[in-house]
Amino acid sequence: VQLVESGGGLVQPGGSLRLSCAASGFTFSNYPMNWFRQAPGKGRELVATIDRTGRITDYVAAVKGRFTISRDNAKNAVYLQMNSLKPDDTAVYYCYVRRYGGSESWGQGTQVTVSS
Repeated sequence: VQLVESGGGLVQPGGSLRLSCAASGFTFSNYPMNWFRQAPGKGRELVATIDRTGRITDYVAAVKGRFTISRDNAKNAVYLQMNSLKPDDTAVYYCYVRRYGGSESWGQGTQVTVSS
């Protein structure tokens, strides 16, 4: 199983970024997918979840209305569109999947820095 994130970077407050996660090594369309983040000095936090069909999504309260999770099962990819970014969104963002039987996989993470 491999999860590879991309799309992070430095952005000014109010700006936007789109993160991508390319998945391989498992049947992607069978599983919900998740984005987590970890800010400096803090624990890892679940940011957004999408079901295997892409129809049902959920978000942590801090990002509702600003972030959108989506997926493309034909491309084995999940995305996180982040708008109206704030300095508090600064973190390393991780793609995560928990498969049947409890096997967990994480990507290497992509750094998002929101600063003027």
